[in-house]
Amino acid sequence: MNLVTGLLDLFILVLVALLPTVVYLEMVRGSERYRTEAWGAILGAFAYGAFFATLVAGILEGVLVGVGTSFTQAYPAPEFSFLNGNSSAGLFFLVLVIAPFIEEALKASGVVYYRNRIQSVADGPVLGASVGLGFGFLETLLYGLGAFLVGGLAAGILLILVRSISSVLLHASSTAVFGYGYAESRVGGSGRSVTGRYYLAAVGMHSGFNALASVGSILLVLGVSNTIGAVGSDLALVAAIAFAVLAFSYIRHLITESDFPALRGAARFRPNASTKPARPSPPARR
Repeated sequence: MNLVTGLLDLFILVLVALLPTVVYLEMVRGSERYRTEAWGAILGAFAYGAFFATLVAGILEGVLVGVGTSFTQAYPAPEFSFLNGNSSAGLFFLVLVIAPFIEEALKASGVVYYRNRIQSVADGPVLGASVGLGFGFLETLLYGLGAFLVGGLAAGILLILVRSISSVLLHASSTAVFGYGYAESRVGGSGRSVTGRYYLAAVGMHSGFNALASVGSILLVLGVSNTIGAVGSDLALVAAIAFAVLAFSYIRHLITESDFPALRGAARFRPNASTKPARPSPPARR
């Protein structure tokens, strides 16, 4: 492979990973009917998720896995085997526990960072989904690059496409759930404890999705590698994709429903609303 071909392949992978997330961003933004969030804030939240949350999460997870592995080597007790990153138990502990807690915390920090943009409850899930889409974009691109190095361009594209309708949507939805809870506590009149509960809900969504996506690996560890194992793995993957798609659809519905009180409030102050044509919606915030 020469340099030109390599750069062209890289451009194709970036484009394949980026285009679905741009479509998802527009879908999320369009779900807010009263005052759509400005593209500047949405793209800023997207960049935060991609270039801060993703990279810091990777570093923290690597450090924790390294510390846990060193600990189990110094104290090789069976009850600590889940801390060993080189074992199956350690891998599942990373995927089902460590990654969801760390990644959702870092994505949530993006929502908090843009807290001054939250003027209605609907703004929270919009910004949360934008951060999550940024995280999902870069994570998916990195996985695609890994598949490309092993199996070529087709393998990289295939993996990116599968993750674009599963993991990317999950990251958007889980962080949007946190964003909704944070906006409720900030402008919706709910107590601060709501934020913590919605963070745990986001972690639960993330962990549940990872569990479905890991069924194939779990069956392989258990020695179920025949036709039954293959069918079980495929069904679990379909279930993970369905979970992510339904979660994203629910988030869009939640944004619209959360924005409805603001829209209704604007109509209340419109003179002779029953007889006069409606005014156009306010422009996007800048």
